[in-house]
Amino acid sequence: MQSRSPAPRATGRPRSAAADTAILAATRAALVELGWSKLTLGDVATRAGVAKTTLYRRWAGKNELVVDAVAELFDELELPDSGTLAADIEGVVLQFAAILARPEAQSGLMAVISESTRDDALRGRIRESIVERQKRLVLEGRSRAQSRGELPPETDPLEAARTADLIFDIVAGSVVHRCLVSSKPADAAWVRSLTRVLLLGLRGAAEADGAV
Repeated sequence: MQSRSPAPRATGRPRSAAADTAILAATRAALVELGWSKLTLGDVATRAGVAKTTLYRRWAGKNELVVDAVAELFDELELPDSGTLAADIEGVVLQFAAILARPEAQSGLMAVISESTRDDALRGRIRESIVERQKRLVLEGRSRAQSRGELPPETDPLEAARTADLIFDIVAGSVVHRCLVSSKPADAAWVRSLTRVLLLGLRGAAEADGAV
């Protein structure tokens, strides 16, 4: 898993993990109460009980801070070992939907995505701190399914990487659209349908490649 990369700081006294945790939690609380436009780093520092200089040493600005606050929520995702690929997918997608149902995830994610349309650096930070970190779930799930014999082994590393990207895009895009754009429930029945479509695609692609 990639580590968070807040603003560069000078060498000296080690960072406090407790301060980081308090700052990120305060950021999420401020997002819910104030919204993106009214959130300030000064308000976050006050809520977290830290000096403004402590916060500014860690994050260059509001964009970076909010991305890291949202990324910490998605780091809670865990791939269950349920015995089948279908059950594993359903389990993690339901977790993902539950996180997106939280007001702090909704307000934070939508805000940084909107801001990133005008900010290439912010788009890169979202990709690094959220997207790339959570691709671990795809890689773990695919490896586990291959060891069970549910999916064939990957023989081409480049194709394997492209497939992992596609799987992530399909799942993440579908759940975000369902929860935040369509505002419909990502309930167990919908998640089963999404999983069925995804597995049909994976197995069909493997058959087309002559791998099974």
